Amino acid sequence: MRIISGKYRGTKLFTLEGLNTRPTLDRVKESLFNILNFDLQNAVVLDLFSGSGALGLEALSRGAKEAFLCDNSRAAVNIIRKNVQKLKLEAFTNIINKDFEKALQDLHIKNKKFDVIFLDPPYESNFAEIAVKKIIEFELLTENGIIVLETDNIEKVHKNLEGSLIPIYDERKYGRVHLIFLSRKG
Repeated sequence: MRIISGKYRGTKLFTLEGLNTRPTLDRVKESLFNILNFDLQNAVVLDLFSGSGALGLEALSRGAKEAFLCDNSRAAVNIIRKNVQKLKLEAFTNIINKDFEKALQDLHIKNKKFDVIFLDPPYESNFAEIAVKKIIEFELLTENGIIVLETDNIEKVHKNLEGSLIPIYDERKYGRVHLIFLSRKG
């Protein structure tokens, strides 16, 4: 896994070995960031279910000003720290080792707002739908903020987000992976 573009282009990232993880494929990541390109300049980004931190670090490489990288796994957080140190991005990152619901609540208490939020939870879970509802409830998105959700079960996500206050404005399919983009800006 590597940084695809921007200031740190080509830098190889440390990954979680032996765990049941599913990093975002480079071709999916490249398409995702090409779509978000202009929305990343000086953005504050939250990478929930961060894994290795690849999405948040890619955003920083492409012009985001700050990234919050959150994962519940200590092993994942250790990998995130190694990647942040490798890129010398300690001043631009906040690493959170908590359950996603507790992390979202804490960010709300601290009155944090995000321009882009990445949600790439375990596919078989309903964590993405819970996270979207919490993000709305806690008002964690800026006025034109974007949520990018990765899933392999688009029908389930559609059903669970029906009537959401943040509408889906775009969807893309890459093999079995679906990227869903939600925003008030439409």
